[in-house]
Amino acid sequence: MKRNTIHIISLGCSKNLVDSERLIRQLQANGYTVAHNPDVVDADIVVVNTCGFISDAQEESINTILQLGEAKRQRRIKRLYVMGCLAERFMAQLIDELPEVDKFYGKFNWSQLLTDLGKTYRQELEHERFLSTPPHYTYLKISEGCNRFCAFCAIPLITGRHTSVPIPQLLKEVKHLVAKGVKEFNVIAQDLSSYGKDLYGRLALPELIEQMAAIPGVDWIRLHYAYPTEFPYDILPVMAQHPNVCSYLDIALQHISDNVLTNMQRHITKAETLELIDRLRREVPGLHLRTTLMVGFPGEGDKEFQELLDFVRQARFERMGAFAYSQEEGTYAAKHLTDDIPNTVKQQRLQQLMELQEDISMDIQQQKVGKTLRVIIDREEDDYYVGRTEWDSPEVDPEVLISKDKPLKTGEFYNVTISEAMPFELYGTVK
Repeated sequence: MKRNTIHIISLGCSKNLVDSERLIRQLQANGYTVAHNPDVVDADIVVVNTCGFISDAQEESINTILQLGEAKRQRRIKRLYVMGCLAERFMAQLIDELPEVDKFYGKFNWSQLLTDLGKTYRQELEHERFLSTPPHYTYLKISEGCNRFCAFCAIPLITGRHTSVPIPQLLKEVKHLVAKGVKEFNVIAQDLSSYGKDLYGRLALPELIEQMAAIPGVDWIRLHYAYPTEFPYDILPVMAQHPNVCSYLDIALQHISDNVLTNMQRHITKAETLELIDRLRREVPGLHLRTTLMVGFPGEGDKEFQELLDFVRQARFERMGAFAYSQEEGTYAAKHLTDDIPNTVKQQRLQQLMELQEDISMDIQQQKVGKTLRVIIDREEDDYYVGRTEWDSPEVDPEVLISKDKPLKTGEFYNVTISEAMPFELYGTVK
């Protein structure tokens, strides 16, 4: 067991990751040696930052806690703390059911851990964090919470109302990170579209991104998790006019059937969705759209599912993820709608949808063969350098595998000529 050492285990999304990075910075400033997601957990103190979004994520969090509880019983670790979304959502139940945990913290009060350890929260480091990502890219969380209250979604139950981080604070953070060598900023929020409405009485995402784009050293800005209703259309000319704002938008649409969208309480129609996509593509040339879709929500019959397939065929999303609906405790759907579609049907629909998307992805990727693309190098492996284009977000999107004919540097940009394409990979060389 390593003394004066803390291991942080981060589960779930990149928004959770940012919280872990902030905590690590504070712990380091208080004299601890901190490891993030280590291969071997053998520290004096272990902190698990949990995810509570859907049942699979909840199960992963619980299993991780149980494994660490066993390590504590075997005296391989001394103290175990749990924070994050699962703890925020199910605090009372977890305290009763997991006595091996020394203390639980929610999503927003993790600074109390420092006090409990006899340390001090350093206010002057509030916007600093340890980077767990490769040093050339990071995630920038611009808001917390969500006011949308979709029928299926537990996020508002966990994060509360939408709260934006003021523009000056974000710009200060960006400049600090640029000084540390960060070139790529993946802008994240539960609801990017609503940014600024609570602070400024207007949709301020375009203003923020325009000011970020003007900061020297910011090479790429990528936008994640926009909401289709009340979309801030003024962001589109910003994307089109600034070469360092990637032609990439992650916007979760969930479905296209008016019946299902109504049941989901998405406050948008099929016609409005199609108009939105058309305008996005018209105003931002070369735009790559990433979306997330859901199958098996109450009210999705064969007709509605076929409508979804036809939509995907028509929209030709460059990037798409999908998942099967699972009923989440406390949501409108759990209280008022019957989850009456068998899981086998949900899984068949999910497989059919993803097979269709794989064909679309293959076709789109093939169109890049012979083109020379700007690529940032993330890492070196045995046979290839591995990088990404502006259309590829870390962890979730395709990568570019580059032959090792020439030595390349991690974190640097290169012009790569694409020689071969697969649905989720490109192959190329640097001339």
